[in-house]
Amino acid sequence: MAPGFKQQLPQVGAAAPHNTCSSNISGDGQVLLKSKVTVVGSGNWGSVAAKLIASNTLKLGSFHEEVRMWVFEETLPSGEKLTDVINRTNENVKYLPGIKLGKNVVADPDLENAVKDANMLVFATPHQFMEGICKTLVGKIKTDAEAISLVKGVEVKMEGPRMTSNLISEKLGINCSVLMGANIANEAAIMRIGLKEMRALSKLLFLSVKDSTFFESCGVADLITTCLGGRNRKVAEAFAKNGGQRSFDELEAEMLQGQKLQGVSTAREVYEVLSHRGLLELFPLFTTVHEICTGRLPPSAIVEYSGQKPKLSLLKASVNCH
Repeated sequence: MAPGFKQQLPQVGAAAPHNTCSSNISGDGQVLLKSKVTVVGSGNWGSVAAKLIASNTLKLGSFHEEVRMWVFEETLPSGEKLTDVINRTNENVKYLPGIKLGKNVVADPDLENAVKDANMLVFATPHQFMEGICKTLVGKIKTDAEAISLVKGVEVKMEGPRMTSNLISEKLGINCSVLMGANIANEAAIMRIGLKEMRALSKLLFLSVKDSTFFESCGVADLITTCLGGRNRKVAEAFAKNGGQRSFDELEAEMLQGQKLQGVSTAREVYEVLSHRGLLELFPLFTTVHEICTGRLPPSAIVEYSGQKPKLSLLKASVNCH
C-alpha cells in the first residue's frame, strides 16, 4: 500500500484547499492526508481483496478506515438486494459466504459514487467487463487517483493483446500497478503442454518475455492451482460428464449463480488471434479447447489432440519474424 502524502498547512486567514481525504496534523505542523480505497468488484476475489485491505486500513494511520466495495447489484432468492445484505450482515453471502468482510467495508451499487472520493482504486472484476467499467469512470475519478489491477487475463483483439493495467492507464489517465500470483483460478488445461503453448504464445506476442517468468508464482504455480480447482474447472467437469450436450452458457447460469466463466471467452479470443495470423496448427491445445467449447469437437478430444504435433520449426521462424 502506498503511504499517505503530506501537505503544508495554509497560512492563517487563507482558504484551506478542498480535499475529500481525511487528514491528521503531524508533529511538524504538516497535514497528513489519508488515502481512501475503493475496491471495484465484489465477486469471490474482490470480496477477499476488500477484506484484506479493510483489515490493513484499520492498522495504518495513512489510510481512511472505510473501504468502499462496488457491487454489481443483484436480487437474492429472498428478494433482498445483495448490497443491503452485505451491509447488514458484513458478509457477501453469495460469493464469499461464511466470511466476515470487516465492519469498515461498505458495499455500494453505484459505481460512480463508490469511486468519487477514492484516490486508490483496486480493480478485481472479470477482464471482459473492464473496458465498460473504464468508460463509465472516465472523468469521474479524482485527479490524484492511482490503481492496482488484480484482474486476470488480457484483452485480446485482432490487432493484438492489451494488458488490463494498460487499459486502465489509457482510459483513465492514471498509473496502474499489477498484483498477480497463484490462487484457485478459473481456466482448465493440460498442465505441461498448456504451459508450453502459453510460453510460446507469450513469446510470439511479447518479445520481452523471459523464460524465468513462467517459473514464478504467476506462472506454473498459478497454472497448477487453476487446473485443480475453481469455477471453470467445476463447470468444465460438468460439461464433460454431459458429453458436451449442455452448453457452457446453460451450465454457467445453473451452477455459478451470477459468477462468470472466463476460460471460454479467453479460449475464443486466443483462437481468433491465432486464426487471424494463420497460427492455429502451431497451437493444437489452444485450438482444440476452443473447438470443444463451441461444440465442434467432443470433450474427449482434449486427450486426443496430442497426436497433432505442432511444427516447432515454423513457430521458431514465426517468433523470429515478429
